[in-house]
Amino acid sequence: MKAMNTILLKELREFVRDRRTLVLVLVLGPLLVPAIMLGILSLAETRAKSQIEKTLEIAMVGDEHAPNLVTWLAGHGIREKQVAGDLDAAIRDQSEDVYLKIGENFAKDWRAGTPALVEIVHDSTRQDAEIPVRRIEDALSRYGQQVGALRLLARGINPGVGAPLAVSHKDLSTPEARRGMLMSFLPYLLILSAFLGGAYLIIDATAGERERQSLEPLLATPTSRGAVVSGKIAAACAVGLTSLLLTLLAFKIGAQFSPGIGRQMDVSAPAIGKMLLILVPMLFIGTSLLTFIAAGAKSVKEAQSYMSLLMLLPMLPTIALMVSPVKNQLWMFAVPFLSQNQMLLKVIRSEPIEPQLWALYLAAGFGLAAVLWFAATRRYHQEKLAISA
Repeated sequence: MKAMNTILLKELREFVRDRRTLVLVLVLGPLLVPAIMLGILSLAETRAKSQIEKTLEIAMVGDEHAPNLVTWLAGHGIREKQVAGDLDAAIRDQSEDVYLKIGENFAKDWRAGTPALVEIVHDSTRQDAEIPVRRIEDALSRYGQQVGALRLLARGINPGVGAPLAVSHKDLSTPEARRGMLMSFLPYLLILSAFLGGAYLIIDATAGERERQSLEPLLATPTSRGAVVSGKIAAACAVGLTSLLLTLLAFKIGAQFSPGIGRQMDVSAPAIGKMLLILVPMLFIGTSLLTFIAAGAKSVKEAQSYMSLLMLLPMLPTIALMVSPVKNQLWMFAVPFLSQNQMLLKVIRSEPIEPQLWALYLAAGFGLAAVLWFAATRRYHQEKLAISA
């Protein structure tokens, strides 16, 4: 323990000396990432509200065939505007989001009592057009229902005859669960922060030390290789834990001052404590894995080349659940990355976590970290690590 503490303090002292890296890891990262994410969410919410509430002006082709429809839409916040040129080209070059095309036979079909064609022209791959298109669809649907009911009344028929079913929805989701859907990005961000939280220090303490050829004197001391590896991992975990705690506190402070969606986040002290406990095993897993990988690298550049691959690992459960959503099962809480994602979602949705889930999750997480620690220790028994080239 004495040797491990000595190495831990040595690595932390060398890390603190590099002021730029210190500021990047403990200040810019934990503060800027939550600020950017909350800012983007607030901006998206503000834009969506403005698109829903403001008057929607769209081009209409064939408006002379349905003057009553055009007037009705204008009374519901959808007004006609004049646009010169090819409207399809305007949609493609994004100068217009959507336009309405009324069929030439609209009046004839209307008088005959047959469905009259109204076409909504838009680009389904553009998110900007999503809200305007939905507004037009809802307005046309209400107009069709209203006219259909009036036609039945004019013929002495109860409009209820045309609606044999009254379908309603009973939503059993809690407000916390609905907030969890909005915060679906948070687990990935926190898992990535924990997984690579100690990357800067551990790369410098392994590959960097080998590149500077200062590893040989360390290995020549009577200190056990297990103490050397444990000291380096402990130092990186201390930095990563500090960065992770600052990130969670930044989310807490940012959510309290956020004017929009950020206020829906559960940033209470118990929630932050649970998130921190969930992410601690991932911090040890990521640091031990990176120690094993970087210890075999001959330079810092070579060790950093693995970072892009490691950053993809936390994305795998999120992508898998998007492609094939599955119900929570006990085995999921023993799978790396997937278990963290499921546990964090439970906290975000304010769902209780049973003691057996905690036991399985912590045992699997720290068990994997121990295996990776052992693998890194065995790698440090290789005498060739003292040679950088």
